Amino acid sequence: MTSLAVLDADDLRAVMEGFRDGLRLHQADINRLNVYPVPDGDTGTNMALTAEAVVAELAEVDPGADMATVCKAIGHGSLMGARGNSGVILSQLLRGLTERMSGESAAAASPGVTADVLADSLAHAADLARRAVVRPVEGTILTVASAAAEGAARGAAIPQAALVGVIESAYEAAAKALAHTPEQLPALARAGVVDAGGAGFLLLLSALLLVTDARPLPEPSEISVDVDLSQLADLAHGEDSEGAHNVGDLRYEVMYLLYAPDELMNDFKEVWAGIGDSIVVVGGDGLWNCHIHTDDIGAAIEAGVDAGRPQRIRVTDLAEQVEEERWVREGAGAPGAGPSDEPSGPAPKTSVVAVVTGDGIGRIFRSLGVHRQVVGGQSMNPSTAELMAAVEAVGSDDVVILPNNKNIRPVAEQVDDLCHKTVRVVHTGSIVEGFAALLAYDPAADAATNVAAMTESAARVVPAEITQAVRDTTTEAGDVHVGDWIGVSRDGVISIADSPVQATCQLLTRLLEPHHELITMIEGEAAKAGDTRRISEWLSESFPDVALEVHHGGQPLYPYLLGLE
Repeated sequence: MTSLAVLDADDLRAVMEGFRDGLRLHQADINRLNVYPVPDGDTGTNMALTAEAVVAELAEVDPGADMATVCKAIGHGSLMGARGNSGVILSQLLRGLTERMSGESAAAASPGVTADVLADSLAHAADLARRAVVRPVEGTILTVASAAAEGAARGAAIPQAALVGVIESAYEAAAKALAHTPEQLPALARAGVVDAGGAGFLLLLSALLLVTDARPLPEPSEISVDVDLSQLADLAHGEDSEGAHNVGDLRYEVMYLLYAPDELMNDFKEVWAGIGDSIVVVGGDGLWNCHIHTDDIGAAIEAGVDAGRPQRIRVTDLAEQVEEERWVREGAGAPGAGPSDEPSGPAPKTSVVAVVTGDGIGRIFRSLGVHRQVVGGQSMNPSTAELMAAVEAVGSDDVVILPNNKNIRPVAEQVDDLCHKTVRVVHTGSIVEGFAALLAYDPAADAATNVAAMTESAARVVPAEITQAVRDTTTEAGDVHVGDWIGVSRDGVISIADSPVQATCQLLTRLLEPHHELITMIEGEAAKAGDTRRISEWLSESFPDVALEVHHGGQPLYPYLLGLE
């Protein structure tokens, strides 16, 4: 095959498909590289999902469409489909790249992207991405993208520069910059890895070489990328070697699409700069994709409300993301864990859609009458599109959603405006509240009647949970240290102990009141039969009038979910 002299619209489609394939191929390796700003292990996944959204958008574009149409689809698809910090920055890079490709190709009446246009497009992309980040950090994907642009410029300066030569020059410069990222970020140096986002960006240049010069995508790396977790623990609570505050102590990642006037966005960014870090705001023409790490979820969302209209709000607990992402990734296909088949027979007046975490929980929800299930939880929040698809899949015109987590409620509330059905949300903040709500579910009643009854039933339950602390903190119950077992209720941490059994017994002692008759206990995947037996024996001795009902839920992170009635 002869190397391409220009990149036309069909070639650009092929580049995006190759980029998507490369990210999927290297997804696991890139995830293991991700140690900044917290070891949440999702950079490869987020970049791959963003690229998938681009390819899906391109699939809706007619074959033979011109460069402007293809470029617009890439920019819009990446903006709407961006996931996580890395996905948002990638969307801005793709937007910058295609903006310049489309504009310059049209101005020159060229059939495609030439060497000069590609070099200029890479520079525009790097500049836009850097401007989108409120506090740019060197040693990240921004550094690698800037190096690629500089390398492309050097390649284009050669007389009669060829397109492939410019890409080669960009790739070599980006690869060199990627190798040096540990020198710029102490977190990377201590973990012995390169920047994850930069590694993902390098695959875009590989995809360009694949299409223009038939060079195969690189195989997944055989190099070990093991992370020194003890070093990461130090990083999560202190400052780096240069004294800059490390943002690993910020607990939540907040993301949403924001419909707001362009002229208000500088003020919006200033508000966000005061409440968090890892801030990326990309977009334009009234539509923005916004990302922040913060401890103040409410303020992050209120800033969007003040500026315009936030949609597709997603809140991720970064401390819990690794474990729950593993369950969603591995358990989504397990029995009861994914979307369930609608029961046979005529559809009821009102159907129920529930968000579940754990195969056993899925089975219990199905037995209580749930018609469709969506996999998700505290960190792996389902998207509006996923909930809407579940709602559309049931045969009923009235649908009730049980989010079973406070972070999922805002997304669930959007579904009613986006589909032709009547959709109502019961504000269940936990799995046990979801169980209780279903006890009042009446398939023959309408959505409004069901919501009233199910909300009242859920409110009668006192939810609680047992989990293990991931950081040191101070609570009203006392000081908590990493590794402690803690009991959490609506009032916060109320028990601290050395074992899940002790934490559970202390929690129940403080929560149980004379009118309580039943405790529902849902075992997680880490629960031990011996621990459950000891809790049961203690309860029968200490509170003989209270019955205990045990179910296996299989949820991660929480060995016991509890509901007191």
